[in-house]
Amino acid sequence: MTAATTDIVTLRNGRAGLHVAPAVGGSIARYWIEGDRRTFEWLRPASRQAIAAREAGEMACYPLVPFSNRIRQGRFDFAGRRVELPLNQLPEPHVTHGHGWQNPWSVADAGADHLTIEYDHAADAWPFPYRATQRFKLAPDALFVDMEVVNRGAVRMPVGLGLHPYFIRTPLSRLTAAIERMWRTDDEIMPIDLVEPPSGLRQSEGLALDGSALDNCFTGWRRRAEIVWPEWNAHLTLTADEPLSFLVVYTPPGQDHFCVEPVSHCTDAFNLANAGRNDTGMLVLDPGARLQTRIAFTPGFGGGANDGRSRRNRSPS
Repeated sequence: MTAATTDIVTLRNGRAGLHVAPAVGGSIARYWIEGDRRTFEWLRPASRQAIAAREAGEMACYPLVPFSNRIRQGRFDFAGRRVELPLNQLPEPHVTHGHGWQNPWSVADAGADHLTIEYDHAADAWPFPYRATQRFKLAPDALFVDMEVVNRGAVRMPVGLGLHPYFIRTPLSRLTAAIERMWRTDDEIMPIDLVEPPSGLRQSEGLALDGSALDNCFTGWRRRAEIVWPEWNAHLTLTADEPLSFLVVYTPPGQDHFCVEPVSHCTDAFNLANAGRNDTGMLVLDPGARLQTRIAFTPGFGGGANDGRSRRNRSPS
């Protein structure tokens, strides 16, 4: 069954809660767990004003589909066809994050602890019709987001996907991930070349987020990262399935948030692949084919995975 879009859908499981805003780009508006003495916000909660204004960029997390990050000037060539997309985040000169985050999604199925929402895109400047699906499953101690894209057209389609979560930034918050290389960027935050990453990300003590200024894509993160908030005695493990083999880290100076984004390809992957690179993560779907993945948010308390107390990612029953 398909229901009309709605402002907020609430899921609960034990002390855990999730607010999803299908009409606001299929975004998560809030994810929390009620503790004995306080409520823990595991993502930056959206304000009522942001929800009312349909501002996906002010949500807790939004989907990246059918590509993530930037396409240079919104143009690329694929299979002998020039694709030119309208700029969607002016005054930025590049197209950003695809369609899903700027369009309403419809509710296909809902229960107390689960929700399925869909977005259908007809061929337009993006000449490849597709259906995107997000399935949210809330466990007492974890949140699972399954994503899917189906090529509904008659020709092959370039594709990518991922999630864009916003986390609360505290003076002592840290990020650890087993990354390999970093895409160095130019003044327009477009990729130039692969270089050595900041050493802090790969060290056991992690990268101090409050003192960092990054907007980069990383390779080799092994689809597992951990965020630690020492002030809260809390941590969150972010894991992802294939093909989300790239990680974007965004730590804007002076802001109260940061982003750790599991994605399937690097920035401007379609143009880089067209130029001959084979390490961009760009994927292609045949007509009728589908791309699927899962992202898990697993919060916990204590020092985090580095002290051996973090729970492993596990599927919900």
